[in-house]
Amino acid sequence: MEYVNFGSAGVKVSRLALGLGFRGQADEAEGQRVIERAIDLGINLIDCANVYGPGDDRKFAGRSEVVLGKALKGKRDDVVITSKVCSPIGQGPNDRGLSRYHIIREVERSLNRLDTDHIDVYLVHNFDDETPLEETTRALDDLVHQGKVRYVGCCNYQAWQVCKALWVQHTLNLVSYICVQNPYNLLNRALEREMFPMVRDQGLGVMVYSPLAVGLLSGFYTPGEPPPEGSLWARARADQYEEMMAGPEGKAIATLFEVASELDKTPAQVALAWVLSHPEVSVAIMGGDTIAHLENNVGGVGWTLDEGLRKKLDAVSLGLESGR
Repeated sequence: MEYVNFGSAGVKVSRLALGLGFRGQADEAEGQRVIERAIDLGINLIDCANVYGPGDDRKFAGRSEVVLGKALKGKRDDVVITSKVCSPIGQGPNDRGLSRYHIIREVERSLNRLDTDHIDVYLVHNFDDETPLEETTRALDDLVHQGKVRYVGCCNYQAWQVCKALWVQHTLNLVSYICVQNPYNLLNRALEREMFPMVRDQGLGVMVYSPLAVGLLSGFYTPGEPPPEGSLWARARADQYEEMMAGPEGKAIATLFEVASELDKTPAQVALAWVLSHPEVSVAIMGGDTIAHLENNVGGVGWTLDEGLRKKLDAVSLGLESGR
C-alpha cells in the first residue's frame, strides 16, 4: 500500500480508502469482515457517514458507523476514520443541514455509534445554502478545539463554494478544510475544469468517490451486452445504461477493457490507477461490498500507468461528465 499526506494535513493515509455506503451489502457481519480485511491489506482510511447503512438504505442510517466501531476494536489508534453530517436523517425540521444545532447533535450520535471519543476527519456532506457559513464553520472549529474532531473537510461542494468557505475560515481564524470529496472517474471528469486548479492553488487534498463510476468501470459491465440480471444498472438504471453504452461512455469503457488486457490487469485496477495518476487526487474511495471486490481493487496501487496508455484513456474520455 502507498501512503500520502492527507491534503494540507500532516497525517498519512493510504491512497485507497474503503467506503461504507454498502450499496450491495446487506449483511453487517460480512461488512465488518470487509473492513477488517481492508485494514489487514494496509488500508488505514475508512470513509463513513451518519446516513450510511446496509444496502445503502436510509432506514438503516447509522448502522455503518456501528459496524465500523466493532471492526476497530483494538485497532482504533492505527486507523483514520471519517464521518459526515448534513444529509437528512429524519423528517423533523432540524434533521438535516449544517446548523450548529444539527452538527453538534449528530457528531455526538456518531461518536456513540462508532464507540470512539473522536472522529479523525469530519466532513460536511453537502453545501447548505440555508445556514450561514459562519455558523457552520464556527461549530466545526469548536469540535476540533473540544477534541471530538481532528480535521474537517467538505463533500460535493463546487469550487466557488470551497473558496468561500476557506475565506470565511481564514477571516475568522477558524480551522480550515483540509480536503474536498467529490466524484471523479473516467466517465465523469468535471473536477478538472475548476476544482483541480483550485485545490492546487489552495493546497487541499481530494478524496475521490465513485472512481469506478458506480461499477461501470469495474469490469462487471461489458460494452455491447445488457447489464447482468439483478445488478444495480439492470434494476434501477436500465434505460440510462443502454444510452450510455451506445455513446461515448461505452467507447471509453471498451477502451478501458483493451488497456486492461494489454497490461494483464483488471478494468477496475486500471480505472483506479488512472484516477490516482492525477497529482491533485490524494485518495480514491473504493465502494466494494465484498472481500473479493476489495482484493481486486487493491491491485490498482503499487504500479504506474504507462504514459501512452494513460493518454489513450484521456483522449477517449475527454469531456465526459456522466456516470457519477
